[in-house]
Amino acid sequence: MITREKFEEAYEIVSKVARNTGLVESEYFSNLTGNKVFLKPENMQLTGAYKIRGAYYKISQLSEEDREKGLITASAGNHAQGVAYA
Repeated sequence: MITREKFEEAYEIVSKVARNTGLVESEYFSNLTGNKVFLKPENMQLTGAYKIRGAYYKISQLSEEDREKGLITASAGNHAQGVAYA
C-alpha cells in the first residue's frame, strides 16, 4: 500500500509536468441522476490523457544505470504518448 509520504513525493514530481485540470460540473448528468456529477477533463493534458502522470513518475524513479539502458514501451495510444512526453 502506498504511504502518504510516497503519495506526496509523487505529487510533487508529477505536478511539474501535469496540468491541474480541475473539475467541471455536468448539468446533463447531474439532471439525469439527480446528483451533482463532476467531470475531470484529463483530455486537457499536454498528451491528451492522464497517462502522463504514471509514466512521468515511473521514469523519474529509474536509476541512472537503468536510464542508460533505455526504455521500451508497447501501447496502442495514450500510454505511449505519456512515455514519449516523459
